[in-house]
Amino acid sequence: MNAPLNHPVPLLELDVLRTFVAIADTGSFTAAASTVFRTPSAVSMQIKKLEETLGRPVLSRDARSVTLTSDGAILLGYARRLLSLNREAVSQFVSPDISGVVRLGAPDDVGDRLLPGVLKRFAKTHPSIAVDVVIDQSSKLIKRMEERRLDITLMTCPKDIPPPGCEVLLTEQLVWAGAKGGCAHLCTPIPVSMWEEGCAWRDGAVEGLNARGIEYRVAYMSAHTTGQRAAIQSDLAIAPLPKSFVGDDLVVLGEEDGLPPIGSYTLGMIVPPDAEAPVCAAADHIRAAFATFDETGTFQG
Repeated sequence: MNAPLNHPVPLLELDVLRTFVAIADTGSFTAAASTVFRTPSAVSMQIKKLEETLGRPVLSRDARSVTLTSDGAILLGYARRLLSLNREAVSQFVSPDISGVVRLGAPDDVGDRLLPGVLKRFAKTHPSIAVDVVIDQSSKLIKRMEERRLDITLMTCPKDIPPPGCEVLLTEQLVWAGAKGGCAHLCTPIPVSMWEEGCAWRDGAVEGLNARGIEYRVAYMSAHTTGQRAAIQSDLAIAPLPKSFVGDDLVVLGEEDGLPPIGSYTLGMIVPPDAEAPVCAAADHIRAAFATFDETGTFQG
């Protein structure tokens, strides 16, 4: 029989975690205070309490910025999952009978690989809510939101900086993907598959190549991940992709192959502040799903 704990593990307060996530997403105590409807001094007190509870700092502060410590980065993943699980649990009791139609926008990569599983699960928990999906480029989806032709949109954030009103769902490492046994990356100039300027995946790749003085040419242009993968599998080009997209049919190329690191990309979600109940239910479900997303490209739980 296990001996009882002399010192029970302290409980983390969801309200404090919500503030911590807001700071991580905005990079500012002041902006986070506005997000969680508290004063900056109250936010500071919450973070102080959180760090005292954990016995270590989770944020690094200077005169101009706020960044996560290594422990803070670990905590952020747990905080997102706990908050999302709370929203999902509550929604099962306070809004199980909501009905209506939700117009959801998503970029091609999300709509192709990630969204089907999320919506399938949502259909089981909220059978009276229909979801109509529009797949398009992030810039065009934002315009649709502004014109009120969408209720929710997912979007890739340029330069990893979410626009105003956009909450972060996922930040993922980008890698160079090539064909198994392929040699495209050995060519000079290197043939690269990517989309036009403004693509979140393209920017880091181009910056990395230029910084190293590596010659390249855009050998294949496609706004769709299926086209990107076809070019890679045929060994016509290499391409920047999220790590979870690489799968068994491709390989990750890196420094040992003479290629620079690319960085990461951020997936965000925009939900109007005056969203109606069906939209809020769909948004909460999406948050909960992406909080369980791992680097294998699957949703846990």
